[in-house]
Amino acid sequence: MQIDRLSLRGFRNYEDAQAQFVPGVNLLVGGNANGKTNLLEAVSYLSTGRSFRTRREAELIRFGADFAELRAQVQSQERTRELRAVLFSGRRPRQLWLAGVRQRSRAALSGVLTSVLFCPEDLMILKKGASGRRRLMDGVICQLRPNYEAALAEYGRLLDQKSALLRERYDNPSLLQVLPEYDLRMAQTGALVISYRSRYVKALAQEAARYHREFSGDSETLELTYRTVSTVTDPFAPPETLCAQLQEHQRSHARAELESAQCLSGPHKDDFEAVINGLPVAQFASQGQTRTAVISLKLAERALLRQGTGETPVLLLDDVLSELDAGRQDFVLNQLREGQVFITCCETDRLTSLGQVLSIRSGTIGGAQ
Repeated sequence: MQIDRLSLRGFRNYEDAQAQFVPGVNLLVGGNANGKTNLLEAVSYLSTGRSFRTRREAELIRFGADFAELRAQVQSQERTRELRAVLFSGRRPRQLWLAGVRQRSRAALSGVLTSVLFCPEDLMILKKGASGRRRLMDGVICQLRPNYEAALAEYGRLLDQKSALLRERYDNPSLLQVLPEYDLRMAQTGALVISYRSRYVKALAQEAARYHREFSGDSETLELTYRTVSTVTDPFAPPETLCAQLQEHQRSHARAELESAQCLSGPHKDDFEAVINGLPVAQFASQGQTRTAVISLKLAERALLRQGTGETPVLLLDDVLSELDAGRQDFVLNQLREGQVFITCCETDRLTSLGQVLSIRSGTIGGAQ
């Protein structure tokens, strides 16, 4: 899987730019605030249908422009196709196109361009709140399993509606009559979410442990444990069992939800815990250990996507080597020998022998070196 060409128009600081890429390593070289990360964001957007930096698509459109257009010629699934996204500054919804045909949703593009991203913000995934870890899980599962993306979207819709119902119950008490129906549907959909997540985290833990052990020179072990609601005793149980256990949790939290006007029960509070040498990363890991663990997770994501799709996903690395010692830098660089890679850096230094160098300056993409 690879991107041959990319065209950006009105995206971030790119007014009108084009670039051609090689199948291996593509080094994006330039100073800060010139557009290196913006280019990675464009590739990631075409892959996932969302930005990894903002939820407001208006922020992706260049100042003064009415729209942004992203085009990429992609080789995947043994054929060459064009991906296209058009974003508008007003309320007009975005448009997604595949091979010249407009698609109804991002799910229709699943598997066309899979990617794995590492950016500096990811270093806090294992340190801060659970929302970042849920996004890490969901991002890869959505690329692997379109049915999961549909279930997750349905659960999110039900969660928003139930939350609104709880907030408005004082003004309109009759709304509580439909609460049992929402609880049932959220339990049914939530059971599917838990089933997918638990299996993914188990596979991720196995791959990440292998990478981390090699990454740390056999001096550290990394373990991941999936956490969901307390009444779920076995997240690998059949969905029917999970649904019943979720309903039990809902009943035990029913009064608290009414008093707080918040939805307190369900997989929207899921998490996973990372442990290095028996100690939780969130409380005890050093900055170097945390960076090593997160990179191990990203390499594990890539391996799982390769296993699931039969193709090596595009790897997007933003400032990945800073603060790593020479031995750990060598380990990361050795992982770049397979598949297409985009890596940002301010200086090429030891990386120049790996592949093509593209100069990024003030929203322009210079020729290959």
